[in-house]
Amino acid sequence: MSLRGKKIILGVTGSIAAYKSALIVRLLVKEGAEVKVVCTSDALQFVTPLTLSTLSKNPVYSTFVADPETGEWTNHVELGLWADYLLIAPLSANTLYKLVHGQCDNLLTAVYLSAKCPVFLAPAMDLDMYQHPSTAENLSKAKSFGLRVFESPAGELASGLVGPGRMLEPEDVIDNLLKWVSREHQLRGVSVLLTAGPTREKIDPVRFISNYSTGKMGYAIARDLADRGAHVILVTGPTSIELNHPLIEVISVESAREMHTECLAKFERVNAAILAAAVADFRPVATASHKIKKNDASMTIELEPTEDILADLGQRKKDQILIGFALETNNELAHAKAKLERKNLDLIVLNSLNDKGAGFGVDSNKVTLIDRHNNILEGQLKDKSQVASDIVDVLCKLLHANNRS
Repeated sequence: MSLRGKKIILGVTGSIAAYKSALIVRLLVKEGAEVKVVCTSDALQFVTPLTLSTLSKNPVYSTFVADPETGEWTNHVELGLWADYLLIAPLSANTLYKLVHGQCDNLLTAVYLSAKCPVFLAPAMDLDMYQHPSTAENLSKAKSFGLRVFESPAGELASGLVGPGRMLEPEDVIDNLLKWVSREHQLRGVSVLLTAGPTREKIDPVRFISNYSTGKMGYAIARDLADRGAHVILVTGPTSIELNHPLIEVISVESAREMHTECLAKFERVNAAILAAAVADFRPVATASHKIKKNDASMTIELEPTEDILADLGQRKKDQILIGFALETNNELAHAKAKLERKNLDLIVLNSLNDKGAGFGVDSNKVTLIDRHNNILEGQLKDKSQVASDIVDVLCKLLHANNRS
């Protein structure tokens, strides 16, 4: 896959890493792309328009008014609609905030808000800025909008600190862009049912049985599927994650029964299902209509099993690919293999709470993938977005094998 004939806008923001933008332009042009550069005013303190215009063979845009004497202006809408891809590299913390909050006070952010194309971000900032909770929140929100973030590697920064925050090297930016572009239509025409998040089983109007799932893993899978062109039906329990993507249909539920109903209704018209939700195994037999008052007496709540969504889909599946998750604390591999066989799965994703940095509420995960032929792929501790990509890679192979048989 190449970038030949693609129209790319390179956005450059105020960062010391702006000097790398010149090489990015050169590499994009070498790949056969047509490049136009849009700079913020702060970016021009680090790199000159003459350099970027010479390399891109196009004018560099930085203001709404191109020529104050003639009144000639830069049409940000036209620029945004012109592009096949918008790449912002380097992306400063300041511009990141503006992107996710819709702050439109310069030409680059105006072009971004007008763009209908995929948007790629290569963050570059100092260690303390990159690790600040507000930056993490803004990056998470950017991902929920469908923006593709090229994660910042660790290394020596301009301040002398060592850690994550530096921008990828220009060659790595191009490699990442090419990987995204090559995947863009990989699952076009494929429909995937996906569950995510916890379920809540009511005890009374103010209390419920649930678990620690945040939905991060399932939502990361949803984004990766949609990035590859799949239509995703996301049946999600209660989470705080925002997700906006034209290829993702979100169906919000609360209980296991509601999730079961939605999954059964949607399963027949999809090519695959990935059940990543942490569904409660039990629910109260009876739900109190009023808040249960505390008293000195002990209380017993009778529980009953919830619906087994994975097993029911396993019984109903025809030619669909079915992927389940197993969260284990002991005899992990044996339990996962038994679940794979018992529920008629094509692949099971094994999580272990014994792995440090994996599990609920964190941004990383470590999984082992086991297919029905007993092929085992042991993963390393990675960002959940990377784990999601690994899972979807295997799904693509399973779908391909299914189509050949």
